[in-house]
Amino acid sequence: MTASLIGFAAALALCLLRLPIALSLGIVGFVGFGLLIGWEASLAQVAQVTSDTALEYGFSVVPLFVLMGNLVTRAKLSDELYAASNAFLGHRRGGLAYATILACGGFSAVCGSSVATAATMTNVAMPSMRRFGYRDELAVGSIAAGGTLGILIPPSIVLVIYGLLTQSSIGKLFAAGFVPGVVAILFYSAAIFVTTRLSPEAGPPGDRQSWAVRWASLRGVWGVLLLFTVVMGGIYLGIFTPTESAGIGAVGAFLFVISRRATDAPGLIDVLADTAYTTAALFSVLIGALLFANFVNTAGMTQQLAEFVSKLQMSPYAVIWVILLIYIILGCVFESISMVLLTVPVFFPLVQSLGFDLIWFGIVVVCVTELSLITPPVGLNIFVVRGLLPDVPTAAIIRGLFPFIVADVLRLVVIVHIPWLSLVLPTALFG
Repeated sequence: MTASLIGFAAALALCLLRLPIALSLGIVGFVGFGLLIGWEASLAQVAQVTSDTALEYGFSVVPLFVLMGNLVTRAKLSDELYAASNAFLGHRRGGLAYATILACGGFSAVCGSSVATAATMTNVAMPSMRRFGYRDELAVGSIAAGGTLGILIPPSIVLVIYGLLTQSSIGKLFAAGFVPGVVAILFYSAAIFVTTRLSPEAGPPGDRQSWAVRWASLRGVWGVLLLFTVVMGGIYLGIFTPTESAGIGAVGAFLFVISRRATDAPGLIDVLADTAYTTAALFSVLIGALLFANFVNTAGMTQQLAEFVSKLQMSPYAVIWVILLIYIILGCVFESISMVLLTVPVFFPLVQSLGFDLIWFGIVVVCVTELSLITPPVGLNIFVVRGLLPDVPTAAIIRGLFPFIVADVLRLVVIVHIPWLSLVLPTALFG
């Protein structure tokens, strides 16, 4: 246990010194394994882990879903989603903020990326909210919080990585994320409702659209519905494997880009280059995390942690909340994927030994990870929105996020203590 704790402290120190997370985890894993087993074995482990990760067929789902998300963003399917949501909700107090949350949820269903969702909806929703006099705090808060739905509503890159780390069914994880995603939209909507009741001037109502305009706006969302139905329906019906569905989704998104003439050859090269860069970054962190996990497991931390917990005689749910508290603290320092890669290999054997369902735990991990995306000082969505809106102070973004952070904490309590919400669809679809 001591060696593992020293390793965690060393990794955290390297990260605070601004060394990339992949190198921080990889260096600590390499050195720790070398000190415990031997340097020759540690070198062999680096080669083996790198080779296995790069050649693992299951990991090919990651770049394909990243490519699909980039192409969907390029095709600007988000514009139609926001227009439809605005047509139905824009006339209410805070209606444009409601529409933003709903559009983020719909866009997440074909994107899978929090950063892409937040960045896209900043460009789509912010001009409308400013035109109707929305307070910047509510506007940026709804965009940054709504963007977190990108890692929960399937297809989700974080759920894919969790499934690969724990050998869990990606299809079941995708099914498990749907109902909690709807719950998240409801809780965020409640945060907007409370905010606009306390401060009506924060979100003044917009123009009421006729029913003819509303129904006409729905014709614009057929692309998102079709792509989501093909990708997720194929997985749920057993027609495609997750990897095959990711490939089909990428092809479908590419066809939308072509049919809409949304890009030219240089733009397509940019999409492919961005996909390659993102994939390389993810795989680098993944390799570093696996090296670190091998060191921690060799040091016996997982077994010692389980024995330590059993001696404390804590209830299983108390252990879960201790784990979640650790996630919340780490979320103030690490970004989401790095945090998942760092902690899941350590925690999931303990959670499994306590009798909890790993599919449920995956959704809990993603929900608490969503919180890390909007909590300072390293809330990634805060930086995304701040970068696109340089005239909005960071303090204003954090103030606007406070009601959504409260909503996230309350939602986490619900998801933890009502496992049925996460398991009802996987049980119905997969048994």
